[in-house]
Amino acid sequence: MALPAGSPPCSFVYTTDRARSLPFYADILGLSRRDENPFAVTFDLGGGATLQLVSLERHEPSPHPVVGWTVPDIRNVATLLAAKGVAMQHYEGMGQDELGICTHGESRMAWFLDPEGNCLMLTQLG
Repeated sequence: MALPAGSPPCSFVYTTDRARSLPFYADILGLSRRDENPFAVTFDLGGGATLQLVSLERHEPSPHPVVGWTVPDIRNVATLLAAKGVAMQHYEGMGQDELGICTHGESRMAWFLDPEGNCLMLTQLG
């Protein structure tokens, strides 16, 4: 393998308005800030993994998930996010429930947007 075993991943999420996006990641999602510079704010995702919120002058948000989290209880997390004003996305034909959770076999998924419009995802594995 080209990458050293155990190399933690680093995700990049782009924003044109750091002041608007920063409270979402820090306060609503509860991510711990690890570093900040003029280019990006780095959040600790645990296990050495990080998320970098990168400032750009122009950015077209992705309609597909740019980062996701595996959670033990997706209904609980979706409910907690909804209480903080985060709306789960509903997609036609996905068979989602009232919380926006889609079930495939034993696995469950849900999607939501950050203030920039980037799609983020929750997964509960079966």
